[in-house]
This record gives sequence, C-alpha cells and structure tokens, in this order.
Amino acid sequence: MLLPQLSAAETLAFLQQKLAVYTDAWDLAEALRTGAPGVQVLDVRAPERYQQGHIPGAVSFPHRTMTAETLAALDPNKCYITYCDGIGCNGSTKGALKLAKAGLSVRELLGGLDFWLRDQHPQLSGELPGEWPVAGTGKECGC
Repeated sequence: MLLPQLSAAETLAFLQQKLAVYTDAWDLAEALRTGAPGVQVLDVRAPERYQQGHIPGAVSFPHRTMTAETLAALDPNKCYITYCDGIGCNGSTKGALKLAKAGLSVRELLGGLDFWLRDQHPQLSGELPGEWPVAGTGKECGC
C-alpha cells in the first residue's frame, strides 16, 4: 500500500508540533543535569510506584488527584514534564491533558520511566524527590 505523501510544509509543521509536546529521556536528563530553569518533572503514577523508583527531582502528583484546585497550586511559569511507567501506560497523557486544560505548559516524556531506565539514567526511591546525582551522569544519547 502506498502511503499518502505530505508536503514538506505539512511534515515540518507536524514535526515541530510533535517536538513541542514530547521530550525524550536524554533531553530531559540533560535539562536536569544542567539545572535548566523552569522545568518540573511530575510522576503521575500512584504514590507507591513513585516510592519504589522515580526520576531524580520528580514530584509525585498522581493524575487521578489532579483537579482544578490541586492544579491551581502549580507555578504557571514552569514547563511540566509528565511521565508514567511507559508505553503500555497512558497516565502521562492523562496528566498532561489535565495540565494543558488548566492552561499550564506541559510536555510528555516518551516511553516514561521504562525508556528512562533503558537509557541508564539515574533513579531514586523513597518519598522525597531528591536531586540529580553529581557522579555517573552525562552519557551520550547516540541520536
């Protein structure tokens, strides 16, 4: 079957939009490693899953607890990155949708925690967000 051909302008617009709403593990790791201002990672899974392991600096904010009231407490000047377990889970999409509906800037982490760990980025456990580790970071993406 022949795929429909898009014009270069249509492809450009689509790819720019895609990069505006998604981020990958390497780009997020670089933002966290360099202390990029205005980025806040939200783990939208159940609190128990967060405690078992999460991205350093991520805050536990389960998508099921997101309401107009809880979202109003977020800083409108930040860009929020949502993630869940991975490609078999749509929690990050549900969380990102709620954030966007609340007028907040948001991106979704491609592949969630699964791709994060596959790329061998650090993970922390416990109830606290923690910080980006000083040692053992800076792997190249290969992209």
